[in-house]
Parts: sequence; C-alpha cells; structure tokens
Amino acid sequence: MFDIQEELKKVPDSPGVYIMHDSSDAIIYIGKAKSLTKRVHQYFQPSHDEGIKKKQMVEHIDHFEYIVTDSELEALVLENNLIKEHRPKYNTMLRDDKTYPYIKVTLGEHFPRVLFSRKVYKDKARYFGPFTSAGDVRETIELTNKLFHLRTCNRVFPRDIKKERPCLNYHIKQCPGVCQGYITEDEYMKSVNAAMKFLDGDDTAVVDDLTAKMNAASENLEFEKAAGYRDEIEAVKMCVQKQKITDTGGEDRDILAIAMDREDACAVVFFIRGGRMIGRDHFFLSIRDDQDKAELISTFIQQFYSGTPFVPKELFVQSELPDQKVLEDFLSEKKGSAVHIVTPKRGQKEKLVELAWKNASMILTKDRERIKREEGRTIGAMKELSDILGLPGIQRMEAYDISNTMGYQSVGSMVVFDHGKPLRNDYRKFRIKTVEGPNDYASMKEVLTRRFTHGLEEKAEGESEDTGSFTRFPDVIMMDGGRGQVNIALEVLDELGLDIPVCGMVKDDHHRTRGLFFNNRELPIDRSSECFKLITRLQDEAHRFAIEYHRSLRGKNQVKSFLDDIPGIGPTRRKALMKKYVTAEAIRAASVEDLAGTDSMNEKAAQEVYDYLHKS
Repeated sequence: MFDIQEELKKVPDSPGVYIMHDSSDAIIYIGKAKSLTKRVHQYFQPSHDEGIKKKQMVEHIDHFEYIVTDSELEALVLENNLIKEHRPKYNTMLRDDKTYPYIKVTLGEHFPRVLFSRKVYKDKARYFGPFTSAGDVRETIELTNKLFHLRTCNRVFPRDIKKERPCLNYHIKQCPGVCQGYITEDEYMKSVNAAMKFLDGDDTAVVDDLTAKMNAASENLEFEKAAGYRDEIEAVKMCVQKQKITDTGGEDRDILAIAMDREDACAVVFFIRGGRMIGRDHFFLSIRDDQDKAELISTFIQQFYSGTPFVPKELFVQSELPDQKVLEDFLSEKKGSAVHIVTPKRGQKEKLVELAWKNASMILTKDRERIKREEGRTIGAMKELSDILGLPGIQRMEAYDISNTMGYQSVGSMVVFDHGKPLRNDYRKFRIKTVEGPNDYASMKEVLTRRFTHGLEEKAEGESEDTGSFTRFPDVIMMDGGRGQVNIALEVLDELGLDIPVCGMVKDDHHRTRGLFFNNRELPIDRSSECFKLITRLQDEAHRFAIEYHRSLRGKNQVKSFLDDIPGIGPTRRKALMKKYVTAEAIRAASVEDLAGTDSMNEKAAQEVYDYLHKS
C-alpha cells in the first residue's frame, strides 16, 4: 500500500514534475515545481488552502510519482507535454491548445535572420526551444541580434542590395550593412554560426568577451558602462538555459538508462513521440553479481520490446552494446523499418540519457520497496493468473460490461489492462444499436462482434498495432460472469475465426468474485492473493467505465424505460415500479397480484405490464 507520509520523506529537493493518481491509477493532476519536496508537501499540509477545486483533488489522491529534471524550464516544458498527453481532470486545459514559442534561424535564405515562431516547420531553418514565455523569447532574439549584429529587416538578398538607403540599425552599429553590400555572405555566416552556438547553450565566448569589457570599463572608472556589461552577462546566462524535454527534430525515440547496485537494478524509459516527451516508465530488475550494465541493457531491450506494440525509430542507451547489431535487426524486423541504437557522447542527447539515469538512481535508492510491492500488484498478479489458467505470458487482458436502465440506452464498455495496469487510451465505449430491451447476452454479443470485426478490418487495411487499439488483440478475454457469458464470447470468436482464450469471472450470491471459469470448469482462487485483487480491480473498472458512459448519456437525454411504452404507465407508476423491483427481470418475475400491490398501481395497469412482458 502506498504510504503518502512515508513517500513524502523521499521526495527530492530538485526541480521536476509531480503526477497525482487516484485509487484507480488514473492521472488526476500534473504539476511542476522548482523544489519537488516543498511543492508536493504543500498539498498534504492541513493549513494549506488552494481553493475548492484543489481541495477536491487532494481528497482523491491515492498515490503520486515524480520525474526529476535539471532545471525549472525543463519542468515547465515537460509539464506541458504531459498535460496535453494525459489531459488530467483537475488541470486547466487551454481551448486553443497552443504550444510554447521557438526561436527560428532562417538558414534557408541568404543572410539569415533570427525570428520568433509558434510552429516548427519542416524547412531548412533551425529551431531552438521550446521556451516558456513569449516575452523571454523576444528578449532573447533582441539580445542575440544585439550581440552578433544580425539583420532584422525583411528585405530579400541579394536582390535588394543597394536598392535603398541603410536603416537606423546600420547607423547605430547594430547591423553590418548587408543592404549596402558592406559584408560578404561568408563573413556574415560566421556571426550567424556564433549566434546559433550561443542559442545552443554555449555562452563561453560571449561571456568572456563581455567580462573583459566590463573589467576594462571598471578599471577606467566607467562604472555605468561596466554595470551595463554586467547586466548583459546576466541576460546571456538567463537566455542560454537549456532544456532537453522537447526535440525539434520531431522524431519518435525512447531514452533508456539503468541504475544498478549489488542486488537490484532499475530501468527507466522516457518516451518521446513527435519530438515531445510524453511519459516515463520504470522497471525493477533482479541481477546477478557478475552482470555488467551493457549485458543488462541488452537483456532489458529484448524483453521489453518483445512485449510492447510500438518500437521507436531510435533508442538512446548509456553504453555501447556488444550485440548491438543483432538487437537492431530484432527491433527493425518488429517495427518493419530501420531502428537504430545510439550511445550519445555529448550534447543535448547525452544529457537526456543522463537525466533518465538520474531518475533511475533516485527510484532505486528511495522507492525500492514500494516498486517491489507495485510489481507484485501488477506483473506478479499477471504471473499468478497465467499459472492458474495455464496460459504462459499473459500481458494484455480485456474485460467488458453492459449497463442500461430498464433496457433502454444500453451501452457497453471495454477496458484494457496491460502488464497489470489500466491502459486507458485503449478503453472503448459502445452504444448498443441492434438490441431492444434488457438483454445482456445479446448486447454483449453485439459489443464483442463490433470490437473484433473492427480489429480484423483494420488489420486487413494494413493498420499497425500502434495506430489503433482495435488491431491489438488480447492474450485473454475476461468475461464478467460464468458459463453463459463465456459461451457468448466463444461463439463470437468462432464466427470470426479467432482463437483467443476466454475466462469467466464467477460471482457468488452476494455478487462477489469466487472463482474463474475456464475450459468448462471452475477454478478456485485465493481471495487474499494479488491475482484476486487484480481481477477485482478489472471487474470494478469495466463496471465503472460502463456506468460512467451510461450516466453521461442520461445527462444528455432524459432516461426512458420500456415501461413508458406500456399503456397506462406514466412517470409516477414507472418510478414506483423501478423503486420496488429495481431490475426488469424482477418485474417480469412478479405476478399480476404483486404488481397491483405496488404504490399507484391498480389491477388494470398491473395486467397491462404483465401482458407486455410476457407476450410472445
């Protein structure tokens, strides 16, 4: 169990992003902090008040996690990426979903300029960022033009050389006079390259030059000028703060790092999609005394990417791998196109691997016991289920549920657990189209038929498993019920020519799970085991998701019952019947005398209800 007070003691005094989860593991809030320990502690202090919305959010926090970054800027950008990816309930979402600004160097034109840009285009320009403030970006552009004497006009060169008089910037020595042909393009490009080096985070040459000027001015007692140089140095240091969370190359890549001690290791994988870091996952590993890091990384790559549907174009790792070519061939075959394993040696990419390692080290030292317990709840529980059913390697489970009100507005839900955790992006909702009245078996048959028919169609059209959840079929289907629900699923699979194991989750008279129905026999299950708890979470999630969808439809459309179609049954009698009998099956089982004894009912109305429910 996640002990919040104990885990608060482990939160580091570092910049980063914190992620709050509720009891169903859904992400409900994502925030950033200059100091994670100070910010996260604030949420759980009785005297702390951030308003009603935050108070409601704190009441729903079951556990939290965090990602350490190297700067507050990185935390800001990572927070933005994660919010866009997960859209948490308690975060404020921008309607226009606008992104952070970039600095653009127009290398595709003669005598390039440094410009402000909200988008990254696939052109010859080079982009820096993203940054967190449009004002800061404009100040950085102004400072860059000032330091490196770059042009700011919109003239087209060499076409416009000597067509007009030079502008004010030339006269105040902020431009070398490109428009007059006073500088060659080769000389101008030296300044552009120096400016890009500066924007890339290398401020050494600029700071050294400004420092020398500041010292000379101070020695000459020109203190006002020296103060100006001092301010420029501070401005330079502020604007070259680098961040690694977004890569303007826009590639899909995973960043993998492993931290080790004598007995255990922790692997952290950063997921970068379309150039944006969208998430992180970590795995606790048991190791041998003689196992080195390269061997462990190779083993992890093989096991992890054997079980995941998506393989990125590039994989960044900490060290050279002895079997790298074999692993690249394995990944390329799985992806269907070339995959490269890269060991960055310097620059932004190397820093990103280092950041992953820093997070892995922190998890290894601070979260060892909690992660082992979590793995018992998820991966360990899945292994237990595999052993009970005799199905090795179960990773993906799908469960279904039907919800309706007296047979009207029937809906179905599909929930997915992968490696023992909810995979919410793969959840699906179904509004029942072909079934009238309260028929859960027929409704379930429609849901399953639509789900797997859709998947087969996507596969036939060449859709890959990472572009649509329907294309990836489960290792086992978990039906909420016994023989009847299992047979419905097997009938659908047989009609579609699919061979997928189906297991029923059998409940007792008190609606509690008592065992599993598989291969025509009921299998007992230990109610204290992690496997039992996992199955309960799966059932509860399928039911919750169906009820949530049904509730949303009720909010859009006033609830209607099949009772409304019976002559003489209005809102008052309908409400009385629903209150007394709860389900349509209970009303159908009642006699005319029982129905007539309901509040507001008479014998004639009772006979109408009975006849309607028992007509052939």
